[in-house]
Amino acid sequence: MHRLDLLALGPLQAVLNAFSSNLPNTSQICPRQGFRLRPVIMVALALSLIACGGGGGGNQASATPFNTAPTIVNPGVLSIPTGTTAVTTIVATDAQGQNIAFNLLGVDAAMLSITNGGSVSFRSAPNFNNPQDANADNMYQIIVQASDGTAASTLAMNIAVTNGAAFAPARNFANLCGEPRTGTDPSSNIPYPDLQGTFADENNFLRSWSNDQYLWYEEIEDVNPLTNADSSQDVEDYFDLMRTFAKTPSGADRDRFHFSIDTEEWNSFTSSGATVGYGANFVLLSSTRPRSVVVSFVEANTSASSASINLSRGAQIISADGVDIELGTDTATLNSALFPSNAGETHEFEIRDLGAASTRTISMTTSAITVEPVPLYKVVATPSGPVGYLQFNDHIATAEEELFDAITDLAAANINDLVLDLRYNGGGYLIVANQLAYMIAGPNARNQVFESLTFNDKYPNINPVSRAALQPALFEEKTVGLTLTAGTDLPTLGLNRVFVLTGKGTCSASESIINGLRGINVEVVQIGTTTCGKPYGFYPRENCGTTYFSTQFQGVNAVGFGDYPDGFSPQNLNVVEGVAIPGCSVEDDFSQLLGNENEALFAAALAYRTAPGTCPELPAGISPLRQQNLIKQLPGRFQDSSNMLDNRGLVGKFLRPNSLR
Repeated sequence: MHRLDLLALGPLQAVLNAFSSNLPNTSQICPRQGFRLRPVIMVALALSLIACGGGGGGNQASATPFNTAPTIVNPGVLSIPTGTTAVTTIVATDAQGQNIAFNLLGVDAAMLSITNGGSVSFRSAPNFNNPQDANADNMYQIIVQASDGTAASTLAMNIAVTNGAAFAPARNFANLCGEPRTGTDPSSNIPYPDLQGTFADENNFLRSWSNDQYLWYEEIEDVNPLTNADSSQDVEDYFDLMRTFAKTPSGADRDRFHFSIDTEEWNSFTSSGATVGYGANFVLLSSTRPRSVVVSFVEANTSASSASINLSRGAQIISADGVDIELGTDTATLNSALFPSNAGETHEFEIRDLGAASTRTISMTTSAITVEPVPLYKVVATPSGPVGYLQFNDHIATAEEELFDAITDLAAANINDLVLDLRYNGGGYLIVANQLAYMIAGPNARNQVFESLTFNDKYPNINPVSRAALQPALFEEKTVGLTLTAGTDLPTLGLNRVFVLTGKGTCSASESIINGLRGINVEVVQIGTTTCGKPYGFYPRENCGTTYFSTQFQGVNAVGFGDYPDGFSPQNLNVVEGVAIPGCSVEDDFSQLLGNENEALFAAALAYRTAPGTCPELPAGISPLRQQNLIKQLPGRFQDSSNMLDNRGLVGKFLRPNSLR
């Protein structure tokens, strides 16, 4: 048997000549078959002659086993915190079972070592502030070589030195729970994925997930997940720390939208709009003494709207369970009464109805409330043509069908303008905002960008949740299957202008409607007060029975604009709080029902339509309502950031992993 080194011999002819000169007489090997050599391109390290067989006796050449180089297992992305030395352990296998020797090559190899067992480490701990790698960028480049003594393989690797602690993948801690659930998840009819773990595991999950996907992950102070890890409340408190504490230009918290909610409650709400309450939606005009609380609107078919209670917009809450709203000190009782957590609770209220001289006492019992995202739409006749009014309160799944029906009817009425009331809409599914924006603009929006999402710098090209390549979201022209069969053409109004009624609770996905339409030159006229300022969003992330919302992306419109952390403001303000756009600053008017042409915001929109640029006189000072920085809690309920209530705020736009295109 003869083996020839192809690399050493060079030209193929030299190989063939050398090979032929060393062959025995072919008639002795294969007397009846003959033998013919053909030039063949081979990707290998050796060329071997193997006996051709022929059966029964005679001389036969024996085969030498073919040797392959070891296979190195790629360890993936490597990073270590500054001041540490251990990097990883290389694993390699050899098909022939031979011993493997490791070696390091590459521009930064001298600074690292590798043992016979494959353990890679720095010879001295690297310093993030004084990088010693060839490019001085804290990215150390090495090549691992694995040899079996005859053949060798190599693998190039980069090792990043980071200015912080190491973070294990969040998946390592997912579903490891201090108090695991048992049984079947009613929302999916599959068993809960929970396994017995610890509350420290839950903290570690939040720490790693936040470091990986939080938009401002570099601004999170790394808090030891093992401290204060004895209860679910400790986990909730730990999550509250996993955010930035930076301020916007106005001095507000940049991330005031970080929150969590019980998963069962969240699933119930998003699938059907169901939440626990009375059906009365309260606004805190002042949350500190002297306090003031009024009813903003009431959901149909609820305790609050029943014939015996008959609560309506503008009613003032005087006391709750015997505690005076204005001056009472028992805030725990006020919290429990105004914002109950469980169905079946009964609380007593003293109220003064709008325009009434005296008060009355009512008792309301909580139940599962199904929120109606589009409680009202109508057409108003004007001398210059019909005007549509649409009250839109929540970007939840059921909104797809209700908006479809409303726009269909408004289009049939051939309206000339639309007044879109978003003053109480704190956001929700971004795809719903996209659909509504398209239905307003119509053909003008076709094939244009509604919004592009940007994630943190770890994910410049892909969505970290869906793993899809980042692409702009075009205006959605069809139903997507939230509550209607997917693929149906959406009805359109084809307007080049829209009047939007806003308040401090107008947030996130609602603001995306404004920003998205402005990006394709649809005129947006803002009537009301400055919006909340949330060009950010998140994907709900469930773990151990809690669904977490942590800011993951920022949205920008077709012209690349998305910088409105202090909201949008009507441009006639003396001091513009957010991004100024055409319109009028008008306070919420609780003396009139929503949709009434005499209600201050609606009346201002109609007047502006007749005489563009005409606005009501500005108030002498900023009202208590505008001082309160109202935050959406659950749809239709509000709290302020320094409130009488807990800090659980449902503010925002969020995406389902399967909703992206």
